[in-house]
Amino acid sequence: MTDRSGKCLCGAVVFQITDMNPEFGTCHCKMCQRWAGSALLGLTVPSDTITFQGLEHVKRRQTSDWAERAWCDDCGTGLWYRVTAEGPEKGIYHLPIGLLDDTDGLTMVREIFTDEKAEVVNFSGKRKTMTGAEVFAKYAPSKDTK
Repeated sequence: MTDRSGKCLCGAVVFQITDMNPEFGTCHCKMCQRWAGSALLGLTVPSDTITFQGLEHVKRRQTSDWAERAWCDDCGTGLWYRVTAEGPEKGIYHLPIGLLDDTDGLTMVREIFTDEKAEVVNFSGKRKTMTGAEVFAKYAPSKDTK
């Protein structure tokens, strides 16, 4: 675990992560493809380990029943995907790894929505993979939590 910093393209939004887990995942769902321009390579960051400056520059949009996406309103940089639905994942941020000032030592440990993956996107190495159906079965908020 290590501390890291990052920012948007213009620097209006900056953040500090304490005790960051260097493992990250890749999401191939169509929403992430459209938002990120390809697969989202994202860090999972608990809300109590990240602090932001410049939140007045952030715009947010609820993009599904369970999550929001945010971006810098000055430069358009995608900042996070954050779970908003009740349950154990609520409040967790998923930040694109490209926002980090230092990406040394990161390791991809999972790929999700592999059934929606663009054919031209292929990563080497072994990691846990899940289809969209497997992701929803494991992580989707239960109807009891609404």
